[in-house]
Amino acid sequence: MKVLWLTSVYPSEKHPSEGVFHETQVQELLKQGMEVTVICPNPVNPPVLRMLKASYRQKRDLPEQEVRNGVTVYRPPYPALPGQLKWAQPSKRIAASVLRAMQHHQLSPDFIHAHFAMPSGGAAAVIQKETQIPYLLTLHGSDVNVYPSYSKGAQAAFETAVKQASVVLTVSEELAKKTNDMTKVEAKCLPLGIPLQSFSRTEEDQKGIRKHLGLPLQDKLVIFVGRLVKEKGLLELADAVNSMDGVKAVFVGKGPLAKELTERAGASIILPGQVPNEQVRDYLMAADLFALPSYSEGMPTVVLEALALKVPVIATRVGGLPSLFSTYQHLLVEPRSTSQLKEAIHACLYENRWNEQVKSDLHEMVHKEYSSEHNAKHLIQQYEKVFNQSTSIV
Repeated sequence: MKVLWLTSVYPSEKHPSEGVFHETQVQELLKQGMEVTVICPNPVNPPVLRMLKASYRQKRDLPEQEVRNGVTVYRPPYPALPGQLKWAQPSKRIAASVLRAMQHHQLSPDFIHAHFAMPSGGAAAVIQKETQIPYLLTLHGSDVNVYPSYSKGAQAAFETAVKQASVVLTVSEELAKKTNDMTKVEAKCLPLGIPLQSFSRTEEDQKGIRKHLGLPLQDKLVIFVGRLVKEKGLLELADAVNSMDGVKAVFVGKGPLAKELTERAGASIILPGQVPNEQVRDYLMAADLFALPSYSEGMPTVVLEALALKVPVIATRVGGLPSLFSTYQHLLVEPRSTSQLKEAIHACLYENRWNEQVKSDLHEMVHKEYSSEHNAKHLIQQYEKVFNQSTSIV
């Protein structure tokens, strides 16, 4: 079976951490005998917009074709407009770009696997109408929780992407239920997996790892990994840690909030910036606890990685996290609550709320249900379903 993977984010040499969870899945599919090609359309502002505003002149300097770890990745350009997911859905523009790339490179997939309802799912729906190539759609979180509420056009685009898909998958049960409530389409939960071999605990000394990373040796370290944006609850996290003696927050990543975080918390925070993906494990191993106080989430892989390493996690009661934590849901906090965040951090660091039993139970659950190998096997079953449906019609 030949699958065309359609996504708006995928790692590149310039941005190796962008969409790593996609590459993890793709590499596991290759191991299990699938033939995968990736198209990651590259948004480029039209010339007239680039004349109007400096920020519109940025063109992503990415190759239109490259081979990463045995997988060919195409990045055909398409005309992008500011705020397009709110008022100018790019589905047709992306579809035209993808179809040109398919024709030029003589790609003939058996089906498409689109990720995120907008913009990739909408583009897959257009391609399906024009070529009769069926598509699966995986919903990841913001495409269900955020984008449809932007406008009537965004809601319509979401419904079209979902309703025309042969199979709809979500990364959490909560997203599957919400998708059904919004569209009456039955979605199936298939959580993302992580490469467990890369996140197995070793005998490395935490102090040695901190020395290597240039992190404080004596302070308690609360570590966040991700994009530095308000919606991740980082201002609340900075405020919580700023009032705690002997505790520092390490924000690993980049984003528009970096300056405000520094101004807000000063010496109580550390900003290493973006790090190579293979170094994320080291930062998690250096942590006394990992924090992800997001306002909304799907099923964040970095939480799975922390749990696989038996690192305590303070996270919010959103998205797929309650189902992930199962009988330990009481360890989650409400979003936007600095007081709950501070109390949870204190209890974890000084009151042994995350005892060895909690760590062991959640570690075992991740190993059993959230490996990339487990994910790929179940994903291939869905591929076979779509493939068999399409060939029976022919």
